[in-house]
Amino acid sequence: MKKIPKPDKMRIFTQIDSLEIGLEEKPNIKKLVNHQYDYRMRVGNYRVLFNVHEYVEVISIEEVKKRDEQTY
Repeated sequence: MKKIPKPDKMRIFTQIDSLEIGLEEKPNIKKLVNHQYDYRMRVGNYRVLFNVHEYVEVISIEEVKKRDEQTY
């Protein structure tokens, strides 16, 4: 996160904060198949990869990567 410019970082944090509303209502979230993480969220040119632990209602943000050919 240190390398991400401040305006982009603020957008990412805003989108992460909005996750408590629910995943089903977000068009920029996709469930990943055969991947290390459960979901990905698009935020501009960045992808937030995260897991959802429903039994304790926790979303753990695992990685934030700039979108390129090797993001997934």
